[in-house]
Amino acid sequence: MRPVLPPWSGTLAAKAAAFITVMCCALAALLGVLVHVQVTNQTVGQARNQALQRLTQATERYEAGDTLRRGAGVDPPELPGELRDLAVAGDRGTMVAEREGRPTMWAAGPVDGERALAVAVDYSQQARTIEGLDRAILWSSGLAIGATLLVGAFAVTRVTRRLHTTALVARRISAGDLDARVNDPRTAPRTSPRTGLRRGPRTDPRTDPRTDPRTDLRAGPGTDPRTGPRTKAGPQDEVAAVAAALDSMAASLQGKLLAEQRFTADVAHELRTPLTGLHAAAELLPPGRPTELVRDRVAALRTLTEDLLEISRLDTGRERVELDTEQLGPLAERAVRAAGNGTEVRVVRDVSVETDRRRLERVLGNLVANAHRHGRGPVVLTVDGPVVTVRDHGDGFPEYLVAHGPQRFRTEGGTRGHGLGLTIARGQAEVLGARLEFANAPEGGAVATLKLAAE
Repeated sequence: MRPVLPPWSGTLAAKAAAFITVMCCALAALLGVLVHVQVTNQTVGQARNQALQRLTQATERYEAGDTLRRGAGVDPPELPGELRDLAVAGDRGTMVAEREGRPTMWAAGPVDGERALAVAVDYSQQARTIEGLDRAILWSSGLAIGATLLVGAFAVTRVTRRLHTTALVARRISAGDLDARVNDPRTAPRTSPRTGLRRGPRTDPRTDPRTDPRTDLRAGPGTDPRTGPRTKAGPQDEVAAVAAALDSMAASLQGKLLAEQRFTADVAHELRTPLTGLHAAAELLPPGRPTELVRDRVAALRTLTEDLLEISRLDTGRERVELDTEQLGPLAERAVRAAGNGTEVRVVRDVSVETDRRRLERVLGNLVANAHRHGRGPVVLTVDGPVVTVRDHGDGFPEYLVAHGPQRFRTEGGTRGHGLGLTIARGQAEVLGARLEFANAPEGGAVATLKLAAE
């Protein structure tokens, strides 16, 4: 079973801080061990040589019958047993041990009668040196780790802040804001300064190097003879490359969307005039079933064209609302009566709202018409304060519509229609400053919820 980690542990900054800390600790431990071993070996080696040198002098004095100096003696009681056994066996050796509570370097060698001659050298200074070195290594390692962690955290935070900005822009773009850009300064090109041109004195064409065929006027590297120095792109890191790619993608999507919107508007405008004439001609046809079919198709085509024109006006963002105070309950009843499809209206709590009556009736009419066209009855419109809910009892909205909202000319499940009704409803709701949400009821059926601002 994997342990449950806190949410902050998954961030790049936390991972980078943990990595830097572990690497600094490992490096500090390695260097500390190397320095400690090197200095300890050197210190112990010097103390051992000094002790062996004194042992040699003591041995000479003992063999000459002279009195041994202080710190030297035969079989002293403080001599470690292991070192005494080594000396009795005929070998010379050294060992660090405690003597009278102080660290001492012992050196011992064999003498006659299976005895050991030993010399004690004070090792306190060397021990304090090694202990001080260990403390210095610990303190310096801690300071180095802290400083490295601060510098690393600062550097990583700058990167993560740019990544967060890029992710925020990406979320805005996915929400439909195609004007959002990262505009990372590291992606801006560096432009070489252009030299201003001044009109000089008149020159003789025969001696002017610009007109002399013998003069080589080829541009140097990085220079355009017509436009001057070329623009140079500065060095980019990986985050800047991602930001530049995101900005390029957003610009490309925005261009394609604007081209689609212009095409839709142009087609709708171009169709409007011939459809008006076609409608007038259809009205002049003699009564009969063929005439009814023609009139029905012409009416459907005119409705589609008007919807496209309305969408194109919404896309431009230049729609203006005409606000007035309206009672929401009676307004919803008028919208349902105008739709003429037998929708039940329930007013739980009526309120006054400041809104554009025509646009709000358009939103409610489209929601009710969509519920009757693509769902099943009964269709119920409920007014509960500034919240209006339209619900049917059909199969519900498609998953893409619930997740991303309505999309023009996209339908699923073999349903008829062009996806324009809900697109217009959402666009008009945005113009009104309202929020239109789509969901599916747990027991079945589609639910469209319009949230208005109460007065």
